[in-house]
Amino acid sequence: VFFLNKSLLFFFICRFSLLLLNLEEYYFEQHTANHIINKGCKDERKFRGSLKICSKSIIFEPDDNIQPIIKIPLRDCVSIKAPEDNEANNPFTRDTSGGISVVCNQVFLIKERNIIAPYKTVRGRTEHLFQLDVAGKLGDVVQTLHQLYRASCLDKMGDQAAMITAILQSRLARTSFDKNRFQSISETLHMECKAEMVTPLVTNPGHVCVTDANLYFQPLNGYPKPVVQITLQNVRRIYKRRHGLMPVGLEVFCTESDLCSDIYLKFYNCQDRDELYFLIATYIENHITEHTAESYMLQWQRGHISNYQYLLHLNNLADRSCNDLSQYPVFPWIIADYSSSVLDLTKPETFRDLSKPIGALNKERLDRLLTRYQEMPEPKFMYGSHYSSPGYVLFYLVRVAPEYMLCLQNGKFDHADRMFNSLAETWKNCLDGATDFKELIPEFYENDSSFLVNSLKLDLGKRQGGKMVEDVELPPWASGPDDFLQKSQEALESQYVSEHLHEWIDIIFGYKQKGSEAVSAHNVFHPLTYEGGVDLNSIMDPNEKVALLTQILEFGQTPKQLFTIPHPRRIVPKLKSLSRTSSHSVSIAESPVSPNEESFEDLTEESITLAWNSIAKLKSDERYKIHKE
Repeated sequence: VFFLNKSLLFFFICRFSLLLLNLEEYYFEQHTANHIINKGCKDERKFRGSLKICSKSIIFEPDDNIQPIIKIPLRDCVSIKAPEDNEANNPFTRDTSGGISVVCNQVFLIKERNIIAPYKTVRGRTEHLFQLDVAGKLGDVVQTLHQLYRASCLDKMGDQAAMITAILQSRLARTSFDKNRFQSISETLHMECKAEMVTPLVTNPGHVCVTDANLYFQPLNGYPKPVVQITLQNVRRIYKRRHGLMPVGLEVFCTESDLCSDIYLKFYNCQDRDELYFLIATYIENHITEHTAESYMLQWQRGHISNYQYLLHLNNLADRSCNDLSQYPVFPWIIADYSSSVLDLTKPETFRDLSKPIGALNKERLDRLLTRYQEMPEPKFMYGSHYSSPGYVLFYLVRVAPEYMLCLQNGKFDHADRMFNSLAETWKNCLDGATDFKELIPEFYENDSSFLVNSLKLDLGKRQGGKMVEDVELPPWASGPDDFLQKSQEALESQYVSEHLHEWIDIIFGYKQKGSEAVSAHNVFHPLTYEGGVDLNSIMDPNEKVALLTQILEFGQTPKQLFTIPHPRRIVPKLKSLSRTSSHSVSIAESPVSPNEESFEDLTEESITLAWNSIAKLKSDERYKIHKE
């Protein structure tokens, strides 16, 4: 499951992760400490662990995995102080130093007994005493907590965000990249700036540094490791991205075709992003061929890449990234039959109509939506939700990425009856539901079926009929999860889909995405979801800006428009079924061609000889000297 599966092992080794933070929260620093409960009493207990200072919370991770992680929201704190030695009732007076007392009205207990589950909420006033190993840091820690506490107490979210940003920028300004982290003393520094590393739902601030040999990122908090290093010689692709509606993202790949990148960076201004892009692009331009949507289109049209590969490339070019759940790669529903015992890929009725968006597949529902659309004041939109959003992505992936769902939904799983329980139910709801218009994700056409199985034995709740949420219920024509994926892949590469996929591309990435063509195709979403739909720099009110960003994060974003004219059909031979290897490629020998349009490899030896001989009849226009080899 692209990025998400790669992160799971790390989560089980280290219980703390940035997913324990709230959305748009930063992790600043950590200190080795003891958490003391009932100090001075007979039942006094002391737990050793790590105290994490975050922009909106205090988190204590005990070394003992049986004990829960404690998360104290700063907004729920009553007082934060270092008790004075002359206080008569001070529990630190005799044998303790470096102590911080936190009194709060609410605490969250997370991963008790190291089990991933919804957070437990403890309400009521409690006091927590934290004893730092290094007592000399006590003053700075308390001062930082007081600053962050004041920010959390501000009434408006925009004011809170502004104050936290000021604190963050002050910390970044006081630090710089540690040049001792260079791989070689002979490296030449080309650029250094502030940035954030982006992973699903969270960002991590730090310093970016590029030399003549390497790209580095050093997190401000040293998490999850002191430095991320990428050798420029290994870079194969680099893309500018929009992040949070702003052109400030940059994604770097060290592979030719993988969807998951090696690093995704978000800069504080587009000038830094563009300068870093130029430095890396200049380095790699001599040995990397840049592919455009048109070049991939020609490869796909001639059958040199599969439908799956083409959709991955288009998603990548349209700013879709597995590191950004509001812009996660989007794939189409292909199969419309989830009740038959045998899946017949020769029958057109087996397939979904790819010429229409999900919201237009059910005429009765569409009529209701169009009536509302006609009566709606400007700006008009037909659908109240999007076909791709963080919630939808995690709806499909909750069984392999439960901590992402808990992060997105404030420590809770969704209601059991709203979970991804059944393929047939989910498809039916996409056809009939008043607000459900979601498409699929690449995992449905991959080889890893783990997202369909509750292998982590998560307690995802009990449905109304009393049945526990376990594995996803598959259609009768699938003998198991792997067989379901295999048949889904076959459907994606089938002749019917190859003949009609260009129609879906027109809707999602093409000329029917915007304007009058979108209206005619019943493909109009909220204006904020489109690139250029709002200029954040023109919004002076910080509260309005935060509200817009939050709305987009939850609602999802429309891909960048790649084509402005109708997408050509694929050249598909009749009565020939496309097959796809495990690497999702179609061999040159299997390349489909039109009977009226021969490809060079299909010519006879005689025809090839005649073709080369005809070169002699061509008139020479200009000559160029090229490399001798």
